[in-house]
Amino acid sequence: MAGSFTGSPTALAHLTPRPIKGLFGDNYLSVADLDFTQQFLPEVYEKEVERYGNRTIAGFLRMVGAEMPMASDVITWSEQGRLHIAYDDVEVASTTTLTFPAGHLIGPGMTIVVSKGFTTQKAYVKTVTGQNVEVDTYGEVSGITVTGADVKVFVYGSEYSKGTSQAGNSVDASFTTFNNKPIILRDKYNVNGSDVAQIGWVEVTTEAGTSGYLWYLKSEHEARIRFEDQLEMAMVEAEKSLNIDGTTRDIAQAAGFGGGGTITGSDGLFSVLETRGLVYNDADFGAAGAGGAPSPGLGEFDTILAELDKQGAIEENMLFLDRTTSLSIDNMLAQQNTYGAGGTSYGVFDNSADMALNLGFSGFRRGSYDFYKTDWKYLNDSTTRGLVADVDGVLVPAGTSTVYDQQLGKNISRPFLHIRYRASEADDRRLKSWVTGSVGGNFTSDADEMNVHFLSERALCVQAANNFVLLKSTV
Repeated sequence: MAGSFTGSPTALAHLTPRPIKGLFGDNYLSVADLDFTQQFLPEVYEKEVERYGNRTIAGFLRMVGAEMPMASDVITWSEQGRLHIAYDDVEVASTTTLTFPAGHLIGPGMTIVVSKGFTTQKAYVKTVTGQNVEVDTYGEVSGITVTGADVKVFVYGSEYSKGTSQAGNSVDASFTTFNNKPIILRDKYNVNGSDVAQIGWVEVTTEAGTSGYLWYLKSEHEARIRFEDQLEMAMVEAEKSLNIDGTTRDIAQAAGFGGGGTITGSDGLFSVLETRGLVYNDADFGAAGAGGAPSPGLGEFDTILAELDKQGAIEENMLFLDRTTSLSIDNMLAQQNTYGAGGTSYGVFDNSADMALNLGFSGFRRGSYDFYKTDWKYLNDSTTRGLVADVDGVLVPAGTSTVYDQQLGKNISRPFLHIRYRASEADDRRLKSWVTGSVGGNFTSDADEMNVHFLSERALCVQAANNFVLLKSTV
């Protein structure tokens, strides 16, 4: 018996060709015919809208520091101590006896300044017995007139009579040793083989300039940019895990990663400035003076300058600020122009009647210091520090410091702020990446996927932290 077809072709779309382009009831594929999601291609804007602008926040450390290789697990450096001998915690035991802290450097023959409040006297050191120092005062008053604790004393010279011997006091140079350890940062991007071969309608771009119609390219490049941002954020935010007594505390690593099993953190910029830098709380630089009085905000800034003087800070500094603090400093500077109630005269700010009023300031000089002001995107972005409100900005010295390098065995000049990364002839771990899987021309496993791995091992060195100022809000 002859074979035959069964079923009906009525379920298939019936198309009647036409000699011209046009819409007719029997010459296009409808949703009902073949279950197409759309009757026509949508009207597509080919470019992805960059509604958040340039989203990367990196750049701060590149502006103020440098990157240098290292080969050890720990970075150690020494910083000079104070040149002169001074104490702010001396106690007056009697009119002729001062009690100094243990290990003090006061010796017989030295001449000292003794001060408390606004009372200051000069004295001569006669004998030293442990922490007790016997003195005799210069001037008309006999004996130390101030009383109590927290008396300030510094050595300004010495005096000896004719024919003396064994004179002088040997004082060893003082220094402080600091160290930091690198942390290992890792991330990866994963995509399966099918998605690699899938094209989209929208042309996507990234901050790195990569563009194309393959979505995985955008995701891979965004993963790289996000990792590079985290390299900087980690150097700013890193903190060591410590016990209450200050000793190192190990944190158990999350399960499944292998390796050493514990992590201890590292010293980042904010952590260092909190412990051995200058911290200025709740600054209001833009506060206006009442009735034409000088700006209180300028007085707050002068308080910072006075502290920089005490620390021997360098003349040129950079201010990296959030938006609010940046505008308050603009207001502080604008208030110094007393011509007119609004402080907006043309000549002072290089303005004219034919241009938009410019009340923004990129730099200024106060006392013997120069300051260059810039907005720090990291403090403004709502997905980073802009999400919280405790850090307002950082004052960073623009220059280098001289320190003794333990490995080189000599003094070296380094930027106050710089990064050390692990590197050798065998492996450079500044920022390494590699691909595993079986997609994209790489064949390292039978998995139908591509894994792009990122790794870096680095630490931040903050030298001469007493020259930095961290601006914080506490209320």
